[in-house]
This record gives sequence, structure tokens and C-alpha cells, in this order.
Amino acid sequence: MSLPTLPTAPLGSDGPAVGVQGLGCMGMSEFYGPTDTAEALATLDAALDAGVTLFDTADIYGAGRNEELIGPFVRANRDRVVVATKFAVERRADDPSYRGIRNDPAYVHAAVDASLRRLGVDVIDLYYMHRRDPAVPLAESVGAMAELVKAGKVRHLGLSEVTGAELREAHAVHPIAALQSEWSVFARDVERSAVPAAAELGVAFVPYSPLGRGFLTGSFGAAEELAADDVRRTQPRFTGANAAANATLLDPLRSIAEARGVTLAQVALAWVHQRAEVHGLTVIPIPGTRKRTRLAENTAAATLRLGADELAALEPVAGRVTGDRYPDMSFTSVGRE
Repeated sequence: MSLPTLPTAPLGSDGPAVGVQGLGCMGMSEFYGPTDTAEALATLDAALDAGVTLFDTADIYGAGRNEELIGPFVRANRDRVVVATKFAVERRADDPSYRGIRNDPAYVHAAVDASLRRLGVDVIDLYYMHRRDPAVPLAESVGAMAELVKAGKVRHLGLSEVTGAELREAHAVHPIAALQSEWSVFARDVERSAVPAAAELGVAFVPYSPLGRGFLTGSFGAAEELAADDVRRTQPRFTGANAAANATLLDPLRSIAEARGVTLAQVALAWVHQRAEVHGLTVIPIPGTRKRTRLAENTAAATLRLGADELAALEPVAGRVTGDRYPDMSFTSVGRE
């Protein structure tokens, strides 16, 4: 499959240049229903051909299986791939529903060694703290992460779902290359403090779920339409009356898409990409997909520019969304602001 090559942008002040759109690999192993593994692996190759160089995983995805899945691809293309993974969300084999948050230094060191082993690499390009445990001083957690850089196990550090104040505190301990949090035309709470802090510090912003977990593509209208094990069935904005109300908010995206001859997904992604100009920082969204056709659709949005009238039509959407992003918002940045 021949795709146009993406432009690049720096991953933080001192990080590598990466394609301006990355690839979220989570759904290849868990959370969004059945996966065609062969097609998922083919999508990795197609992404690299298109200029996608930032590939995002985490130790929680598939309880480590996602790191193992993409490991051979990363190793085969090591000089071209920037691999990002994460620690902090603890799972238990005897309780699949358990999710604990650990930021203590001992866990940081154990987690990175496990991720290196599963990926089969000597160094992780970008290592994120996936979620913040307020009970552990941030200086201790980031200090332990800095030790990984000194040891040559990690090249750059990242944080996920932290507030602007937390980002500043962490950056004072060790430079932070990237902040990953949910950001889309449906979810803009990061603009309160995290985005301004990232812009001030020269930290790249890596929006996850820039397509609202697929809702912004119009591919489903309510969680009840999804597979029984799909995680979106537990997320308030996709269920019941919330889903019905939120579906009507797609109308301005649909109008723009029809007028432009593009898809809803491309409109939503173009909006995210243009946040870079609006807020004065590097923005590298990581839409997740397991299919080459969706990959081509997503990467094409990186060079789609929305006009002032179109941006104005999308401006009020997030403020009208009903339902939280997660059943428990305490482990998100907005939950601590």
C-alpha cells in the first residue's frame, strides 16, 4: 500500500523527530473486541511506510502481550522506529478486573526490565508514567525514571494524565519529552492547565483517543452495539441517554466531512493536528487502528486543514458532551484539578 509520507516534528525540546501522527497499538491486543493479528501486523508495516515512526504501547495492554506482539516489528526496524511504552497500572493474573496504580521506585525499576524483556530491545525510546499515584511523591517517581535514563535503559521520559502543576514539578526533576493525555473535539479538559504548561516547557503533547475511541468516526452510536468484552461498554459517555445525546454532536463534523468529501475521522483528526498552531506546541496524536484502510484514512488527515468557519463550528462541541471519560475520573488530570 502506497501512502503519502508524513511530515515530522520534534518529540520535546531534545527528543527525536517523529512523524506528526503516531500509531496507538493497544487495540491490537485487548479492549476493543476481536483482532485479526495478521492484519494488525501488516498495519504496523504500512504505518512505517507512511512515515509513522512513533509506535505506542504499554505493559498493561494485553497484560504484556501487546509489547510482545510489536517487539519483532520494533527490532526489525530499530533504526527507524521510536517505541513508547508505559508503566504504573498494575494487573493481577488471579483477578482480570483488578487495576492498581504504582509509582514507587522499586516498581519503576522492575517494570522497565519487564518491558525491555517483552519488547526484546536494549533501550526504550520514550518511557511514560501511565497514571499518577498521588500517595507517592512525584520527585521520587520521576527520580527513579531519571535513573533509568542514566542507566541507558530509557532515552526520554513521558507522563500521562497529569496536571499542569504536576508536569512542571516533574520537569524540574528531569526533562520531560512528552505528555500523553486524552484530547479530542469531544474531550478538552487538558486545555485547562496541562496544555499551557506543555507549551511553556517545550514538552510535546501526544493526544490519545483523538477519535473519541471511535465514536467520532460514526462507526458506532452506543456501547450496546459493541462486543461484550469491549471496554467502551463501561465508559459513561457511550451508554444510554449519554450516547444518544452525544451522537447528535457529530452533526457539525458530518456537515464538514460531506462538504469536503472526507470522513468524520479525518475532520476530527485535522482538528487535533491544528491544536499545535492554536496552542503553540508540538502535537502528535496517536489514533489506534488495526486495519490498513483506517491507517490510510487517518494519516491523510495530517495535512487536512480546516478553515476558520469550520473550526468555529466545532468549538462548542466538547462543552456539550454528557458523561465522563471514565467511570472513575480520579486517576485523570481533571480528577486532580
